[in-house]
Amino acid sequence: MDKIRPLGQYVRELRESRDISLRELATKLKVSAAFLSDVELGRRHASDRLLVDLARILETSIDELKKHDTRPPVEEIRRLSHSDPIYGLAFRKLVNKNLSPEDLLQMVENAGKGKKKK
Repeated sequence: MDKIRPLGQYVRELRESRDISLRELATKLKVSAAFLSDVELGRRHASDRLLVDLARILETSIDELKKHDTRPPVEEIRRLSHSDPIYGLAFRKLVNKNLSPEDLLQMVENAGKGKKKK
């Protein structure tokens, strides 16, 4: 399995491959260079609007950028756990298993393979 680079690192690689300086990209995005630097270093997170603009300027797709957004969907997990306590139990059991990220991804990919399409 390919190693997934964090979003900030990926953005920096795209920016550098297109020979765009950090300040130049920040100006085009209408954000400060300090903010963009923090995004690239993983200290701050890009909004969906900023991701759309980054995709346009860096000539990639929003989906490609989102593939590198490795933040856990905390709010979605919280919402699911509140709506159905079984999700909370399932998430707890998953965490307690101490599975590797590769094992988790493989488990998710295999989960849909045996299901019949409706």
